[in-house]
Amino acid sequence: MNRALLTRNSFWLALSLIFCLISGIGASLVQTSGGSTEVTELRLETSTGQALSALLFVPETATADTPAPGIVVSHGWWNNKEMQDANFVELSRRGFVVMSIDMYGHGDSDPLTFGQEPVDGTGMYSAVEALAALPYVDTERIGVEGHSNGARAANFSMPIDNERDEPLISSVLLVDNDGVYRDETADGAYFNLYGARDVGIVADQYDEFFFRSYDADGNAVTAPRDYITTDNAQSFLAFGADPAELDEERVASQFYTDDVDGTEALRIVYTPAETHPWGPFSKTTTGSVIEFFEESLGAPAPLASDAQVWQVKAFFNALGLVGFGIFLVAFTRAMLTTRAFASLAGTPAPRAVANRGLGLVWFWGGLAVSAVISATSWILLSQNTAVSALAFNTVPSIFTQGAVTFVAFWALVNGLAAIVIMGLSFVLFGRRHGLDLRATGVLPGWRKGLLGTLLGVITVVAAFGLVFVVDYLFTTDFRLWVLAVKAFTPDKIGIALLYLPFFLLFYVASSVAVNSFNRSTIAGREWLNTAVVALATALGALVLVIAQYTTFAATGELIPGFGGIFSIWLIPIIVILAASVVITRKIYRATGNPYIGGVINAGVATVISVTNTLTFT
Repeated sequence: MNRALLTRNSFWLALSLIFCLISGIGASLVQTSGGSTEVTELRLETSTGQALSALLFVPETATADTPAPGIVVSHGWWNNKEMQDANFVELSRRGFVVMSIDMYGHGDSDPLTFGQEPVDGTGMYSAVEALAALPYVDTERIGVEGHSNGARAANFSMPIDNERDEPLISSVLLVDNDGVYRDETADGAYFNLYGARDVGIVADQYDEFFFRSYDADGNAVTAPRDYITTDNAQSFLAFGADPAELDEERVASQFYTDDVDGTEALRIVYTPAETHPWGPFSKTTTGSVIEFFEESLGAPAPLASDAQVWQVKAFFNALGLVGFGIFLVAFTRAMLTTRAFASLAGTPAPRAVANRGLGLVWFWGGLAVSAVISATSWILLSQNTAVSALAFNTVPSIFTQGAVTFVAFWALVNGLAAIVIMGLSFVLFGRRHGLDLRATGVLPGWRKGLLGTLLGVITVVAAFGLVFVVDYLFTTDFRLWVLAVKAFTPDKIGIALLYLPFFLLFYVASSVAVNSFNRSTIAGREWLNTAVVALATALGALVLVIAQYTTFAATGELIPGFGGIFSIWLIPIIVILAASVVITRKIYRATGNPYIGGVINAGVATVISVTNTLTFT
């Protein structure tokens, strides 16, 4: 490739748009099975008065004359309907009609009222009723599948369905959440909640939350990898029988049948060697989903369970994510050529030079201290009772999104720490060694400060405008596993403004630190400095995740006192933190202004956070 071409911003801007376009086209072709499956975004008015958002996948073979089995699939807590893409792609291309929902409080559905989770199966049962009302769905063959709290929604739906004269649900797959094993109205005796339905459980061997058994004092006595040997699993596979009365131990990955009220019913437990959040992104678990519904409902167009193409959609979704990141930089630099923002390009960043002597000590020492504060503050906040109450929405608060509240508080602490570290660095070292706050952009002047902020806001709006265009044209978004950039409903704007000050403090402080205090060359190359600073910025989060899962793999349990959800929340943060350094460094080199990239990173991180989580009223 022509090296001169790589230096042209117009090339990178065009490339970002091409990536996003290819992402939308490619992901759409996969999820529509090359155009043979119709995809429709729905907004259902439910019996609770709440609106439920869903994606409906209708294969062309499903008609009123040849109705197909239908399946409602659901994401887990703090996620959204697009997280079920492996399942809705693979099931719909096998001829099932699939409805993927945003449970109440998630994605584009209406907020959830705390304590009302069981009502309407958190929205799942209304989706079942809506699916059953479609003329091309076989009402004798309707299944539900949920991951994590989506599985809990399926459990919540069982009593509702049992109350019907003719229950609608005939097949249930619980992914990464326990079944209901005991009847609390009968002194906790083992029972069969699911009746004659076919039911399966995917029980991860390294699940952070479920599949343990406990003693009378509430202490875990078995790890998730031992689940299949527990009384709960054995009773489930024996259709609610008391485990003490079984004459043989039942095993994983084998279908067991029994006659229940004159109907042959199935039970199965899968035990993949996976973690809880890996379920929706796992070929193994997706294969189990395919196998289970083929066995229980019968696929109109059966394919081998390992014949999977959803990974191709994941590639295209990820390509869009890359295009989105490139767009943030390229669009910002393109705006510098306009009359309105040309003055911001008038004083590009000073030349980067190597640190020497005490400068190296301050550079490496500052990075190390920041990483330690990042990791330590995350752990301390996770163990703070008041913060945990806000994070899990167990107390009334103006902060309606608990997960985002926790991350926002952590951002506040680390933003303030960064300011203190920079202040000490300047007073004790930088001032006496030629660090010019104006030349490095720390003090850009009020006009350039305001103009840079405006440019940052415009860039964020333009970038998410691109996301909405792709959503409108192709009903797809940009994502990779737990990191997603998606279209959203207008209410998320008000929520984002509530959290934006926390993220602004952190990302602006981070941008100033990255560019005005920690920018230099390493071995004569600035890109090496960028890579080192990006790694250091994400290092605290990365170390915690590695420590958590290394311990889990070795012992079968998590680090004592460090809850699994807190390490799961860190996974997308690692990527966002590292990417934010690259984005702000490239913008700083063109403008000498660290605040533009800080505003952009804060805006993007805030919107990503509030649109991919749970909202309580």
